[in-house]
Amino acid sequence: MLAVAAAALAVSGGPQAQASRGAGPPAKEPPPSPPVRMVSAPVRIADAATVRLLRPGDRVDVVAAERAGPPRVVAEGARVAGVPDPEKDGADAGAGGALVVLSVPRDTARALVGAGAAARLAVTLC
Repeated sequence: MLAVAAAALAVSGGPQAQASRGAGPPAKEPPPSPPVRMVSAPVRIADAATVRLLRPGDRVDVVAAERAGPPRVVAEGARVAGVPDPEKDGADAGAGGALVVLSVPRDTARALVGAGAAARLAVTLC
């Protein structure tokens, strides 16, 4: 079998002959993209009752609702890393919302901080 492959390569002229016929050099694989660095981002969600529905490992989209303009998605498919314990954090629930910790890329964490300062944040389960 190896002899057949060698003979076929010899008859075709090998990779150099193919390149001289206009086939071009073999395509190189693109370098692997650098890994995305995930960070923990604490985010205050306006509706504390919604946060009580979440569990670590859930995936959520975070939506910023501003008075001027339509709602906008700030983070897509963010993984819930932590939720408040209702027994320990009962005082945190209510009109002030509830804190949830999301695992997101660093750039998304910055966008969440900016959106949380200017708008009320809500989540939808993915």
